[in-house]
Amino acid sequence: MEIIMIPDRMVFSQKVCYTPLVFERVNKKLKTDFSIAEIKSIVQNIINDSTTKITKTGKNYYLLNKQVELVINSYNYRLITANKKKIS
Repeated sequence: MEIIMIPDRMVFSQKVCYTPLVFERVNKKLKTDFSIAEIKSIVQNIINDSTTKITKTGKNYYLLNKQVELVINSYNYRLITANKKKIS
């Protein structure tokens, strides 16, 4: 069984980066109209929230908090997308 090491939250907080298109994608997926600064703030809040669960599947990290799941590339820490948490 392979042991997967998850970086400390501080690593995510310092290294997360964005492409211009990801801001549009986040707003579309979350059905919002946040500014770039608001999205960056939300991402930082999710990363720094102690209740956020961090897992790794394949080449991506998944950061799941109460309402939103962030998908971050594990090689370059680029935010790929955000998904609304499915209510079960």
